[in-house]
Amino acid sequence: MGEKAGHSLVLIVDDTADARDAMKALLELKGYPVATAADGQEALDELRHGLQPALILLDLMMPRLDGFSFRKEQLLDPRLSRIPVIIFSGHPEVRNYAEVLGAAACFQKPVDVDRFLTLVQEHCTHP
Repeated sequence: MGEKAGHSLVLIVDDTADARDAMKALLELKGYPVATAADGQEALDELRHGLQPALILLDLMMPRLDGFSFRKEQLLDPRLSRIPVIIFSGHPEVRNYAEVLGAAACFQKPVDVDRFLTLVQEHCTHP
């Protein structure tokens, strides 16, 4: 994909289409190019086929391949392990999970728009 308006690509991984679409729309309004995946397996497939996001926004609870399993696979791949991840979930332990998984940051669902945008801006590095 590439860069637009000085921002780097963000990959959103979430099985809930409405949440995924809402985050995508917010980021695109701020000038970020966005790719999406409906679960961890789809995200891994895209990454292994050349998608190069500067940041991954990762839901924890998903079918097929959840955020925990995605993160384990991501960290095992030297090319993918350098991509920062922000974890999000409706689970009350999201902060603890983010720490255990070595995430750059985390936020709770439902999404606080200002916090969401601030975290993306802070952690979306230019390749």
